[in-house]
Amino acid sequence: MGGNPAPAASGRRREVLALLRESRATWDITALARRLAVHPNTIRFHLDALVGAGQVERVDARRPGPGRPPLLFRAKPGMDPAGPREYRLLAGILVDEVAQAPDPVRSAGEAGRRWGARLADGTPRSTRTDAVEHLVGLLDELGFRPETRARGAEIGLRHCPFLELAEQQRQVVCQVHLGLMQGVTAATGSPVTVDRLDAFVEPDLCVAHLAPEERV
Repeated sequence: MGGNPAPAASGRRREVLALLRESRATWDITALARRLAVHPNTIRFHLDALVGAGQVERVDARRPGPGRPPLLFRAKPGMDPAGPREYRLLAGILVDEVAQAPDPVRSAGEAGRRWGARLADGTPRSTRTDAVEHLVGLLDELGFRPETRARGAEIGLRHCPFLELAEQQRQVVCQVHLGLMQGVTAATGSPVTVDRLDAFVEPDLCVAHLAPEERV
């Protein structure tokens, strides 16, 4: 999976970034401080953060005379890595596309299993305890707020990261989740799998039922 997007600039930092983008020119620290009426050290602090976030870049300045050339900065060309995201729209488009397939349940399950195999760390999980802990840990990272239940025979999911989509296309979204868990256990050679996912047995609970994995 890709790296996390840079955090959005805020307050004074946003002003510095906006000025650099709007001017499309290079600025030194003194000029920026004068323009924004703040101390140069404040500008330097925000520029360092913006450079680290990949939103601003340093530019080599050439001075014909003696002395150290001033540090120049400009907004980094290209799309803003801290720009707005709308993954919910993309997810909705993909869920609707799967729902139009001849067999949406099967298509959703297969997609989930492929992604589950990619998300698994590849380390063999030969014991049931190890396999369940690995699956629970991964589900926790994905935001499902999992908890083991019924002496390890079930995994309760206290949150759905795709709640709005699940309410609209429950059959497809829940089948993706089931397939994802099955893909994780299959990819790690786990002695258990998830054979059933009961959605919203309570308003804040879905239950994944574990069963021994039958291998040929």
